[in-house]
Amino acid sequence: MKRHRISYLQRLMVLVLVVAIGFVTGCVSGEMPYAKPEAVGMSTAKLGEIVPAAQKLIDDEKIAGAITMVARKGKIVHFEALGMRDIAAGKPMTKDTIVRMYSMSKPVTSVAVMMLVEKGQVRLDDPVAKYIPEFKGLKVYGETSAGEAEYQTQEREMTVRDLLRHSSGLTYGLFSNTPVDQMYRESKIMGSKNLSEMVENLGEIPLLYQPGTKWHYSVSVDVLGYLVEVVSGEKLDEFFEKNIFKPLDMKDSAFYVTQGKRNRFSACYHPDGEGGLKVGKEVASYQFLEPPTFLSGGGGLVSTARDYMRFCQMLLNEGELGSVRILKPETVEMMTQNQLPADVSFRPGQGFGLGFFVQLKEDPRDKNLAHVGEYGWAGAASTQFWISPKDELIVVAIAQRLPGTKILKNAIKTVIYESIMEEATVLAPTK
Repeated sequence: MKRHRISYLQRLMVLVLVVAIGFVTGCVSGEMPYAKPEAVGMSTAKLGEIVPAAQKLIDDEKIAGAITMVARKGKIVHFEALGMRDIAAGKPMTKDTIVRMYSMSKPVTSVAVMMLVEKGQVRLDDPVAKYIPEFKGLKVYGETSAGEAEYQTQEREMTVRDLLRHSSGLTYGLFSNTPVDQMYRESKIMGSKNLSEMVENLGEIPLLYQPGTKWHYSVSVDVLGYLVEVVSGEKLDEFFEKNIFKPLDMKDSAFYVTQGKRNRFSACYHPDGEGGLKVGKEVASYQFLEPPTFLSGGGGLVSTARDYMRFCQMLLNEGELGSVRILKPETVEMMTQNQLPADVSFRPGQGFGLGFFVQLKEDPRDKNLAHVGEYGWAGAASTQFWISPKDELIVVAIAQRLPGTKILKNAIKTVIYESIMEEATVLAPTK
């Protein structure tokens, strides 16, 4: 009887230890597994065409280096790094190279906002002015028949949903030369010392158009970053680290590259005008080597292919990775559906969700250029990602060239879709 009791206590202690270990390790999800392509219904031979396609772009001096990563059914089937991350220093591009994500920061900020929506701290159809008083009573730019400025009242207030889907009436001040864009440049909106200053200055500038009437790329997601700070009471970098990066083990994702990681940070290149490449200047004021005071949720992150793949897998898994849940399935489903009004268009065959483009129709030129339900986004330094739920497929394609180009994505996308030999065994809901 005594021996039986000791055995029971031992088993109980082991059980407690296992539960404790599970609790600790459950706070950070494990590494994504690798698999042979055929094990997940893809062709090794066809995926083998990715490397020469990317290498040709490097040989032709279109890009200095490339990182390509493909996962299907939760398993990595392709991960390669080619070319150089720093030509002058003779440093090759490696799988753990840290790169500028620029606008691929936007989906991360969108996820942060939706986490607050799930908690009931933010409502999508609330006026933005409820959280950011500086936006109360913003006017809309217009002109008289004589071409003189005539500011109009908003027909309805800008909402949080408008910010997420770029129908807010804001602009960027970078890509066009409207009178409102000129005001952005004069006020140095993208050169603001912090998000509070940016919002204060935006409160003095009229909107470019009536909210909800047009899709227009803008500082909307930077405004969302400020909204996250106001609602959560935390700085944006702290919120990301605690609620997204640490739980997903995105260990190299941040708003700057720390001293100990700088040897892995890629240079960024521009065309030199003679068919080659030269080291280029950063976009706006982003340098990425020191902690910034302007935490740009729209374009301020650095990351790696590995980290961003983990973020994407969380989305494809409808909000979770391993034992970590970031969002509810219904939240991810809403984010990846077209959210634009019926009379507002984005691109032919595409709509826009809450943070990404959403593919609504096959490309009439070739079905393998885009699959219905696919969603994703790109960054200014030639980074791209896309997720195809019906194929259980994720692709992260990275270069470091400004201005941004889709040549890497275009070179490999059809190859990747053609490598699929069988449909996914469990189809995700079509978005």
